[in-house]
Amino acid sequence: MLRWIIFILIFCVFSIYGYQAIKTVTKATWVHYVFIAVALIIAGNFIYQFSLASEGRVLNPAKSYALGFLLAFMSLNLVIVPILLGEDIIRAVVALYDKLVTKEAFDMPSRRNFISQIALGLAAIPFTSLLYGMYKGKYRFRTLEYVLHFEDLPEAFDGYRITQISDIHCGSFDDFEKVKYGVDLVNEQKSDVILFTGDMVNNKASEMAPWKDLFGTLKAKDGVFSVLGNHDYGDYVSWDTPADKEKNLDELKQIQKEMGYNLLCNESRFIEKDGQRLALVGVENWGKGGFKKAGDLTKASQAINSNDFKILMSHDPSHWEEEVINDDYHYHLTLSGHTHGMQFGIEIPGWIKWSPVKWRYKHWAGIYEELGQYINVNRGFGYLAYPGRVGIWPEVSVITLKKGTKNA
Repeated sequence: MLRWIIFILIFCVFSIYGYQAIKTVTKATWVHYVFIAVALIIAGNFIYQFSLASEGRVLNPAKSYALGFLLAFMSLNLVIVPILLGEDIIRAVVALYDKLVTKEAFDMPSRRNFISQIALGLAAIPFTSLLYGMYKGKYRFRTLEYVLHFEDLPEAFDGYRITQISDIHCGSFDDFEKVKYGVDLVNEQKSDVILFTGDMVNNKASEMAPWKDLFGTLKAKDGVFSVLGNHDYGDYVSWDTPADKEKNLDELKQIQKEMGYNLLCNESRFIEKDGQRLALVGVENWGKGGFKKAGDLTKASQAINSNDFKILMSHDPSHWEEEVINDDYHYHLTLSGHTHGMQFGIEIPGWIKWSPVKWRYKHWAGIYEELGQYINVNRGFGYLAYPGRVGIWPEVSVITLKKGTKNA
């Protein structure tokens, strides 16, 4: 109960400043009432959705949208508050000066219309961006292509194409046709192999039921391989018994098998071509900061040789920094996801790549190189919690392997 009282107080304070800005800019009372009604609906729906009994930290679409609209509305007020609060401080100082110097009654000057106009204009940017992210951004699939050069790449794999997707989070989807467009985009790349780097569901294997046939259409010459992400284990659900949780994981593994995916759980496979091979290594989730550490790199690599060309699939990029790049084996390319790029940021190729998630993860989106090894952190196919994306669009990564050096 206390948390809801605190939430309501904060929401009211922020909304009052938003209302003040609206009231200063326009005298149309219907606009004032609309603002009040929207505020009440958003707050009421949020409280209702998050007061319902749920299994652990499950976020269904209804809750996600309640959160999304709350974030959009609060972003509007978050911009307005410091501007109008600053104006209030100035107004109070002026009124106090007049009272002390001119001996007049303490009288606060009126709000200035242009200050409120500026506040509303600036606030409209994050507000409309978050709404756009919910309406269009979450399904704005894009293909990002990379060419990586390796001197020790087997000649038979020169020009080998890999398509990587990650973080499907099918439990969040709400538009079959738009998701189908994304799946078709993956197949259109006609890559030699498709690699999925974890988080197929939000919480339960049953979430995949409506999407199983669609994602089962993903095909590549050398197959579709996958690993588990932190959400795939059912750790965020309150299960009746440990056996129920284990059964859920077994069901998800079976679903992937029926879809034609080769799930790698701390194991490896070889892809062979013209008498040469590359090693594909897949570990279970290995994360830091409270995330599951089920990944066992040593176990996963026990069937391969140190001189094999190695591609590692590991859901959480923290694993690369903490264990992979300093391992005795040289893992040429690691494929990860997990961060989603926080589903919010600014990216202008060649100019800027920024997201608040950079304060949590050193490697959070795109290609990085350290100690002669590469990692690609996929920005994710789906979305979670906030039902949208702003600036960090859903991604299909296409990586072409080339033999030799980049400038050769």
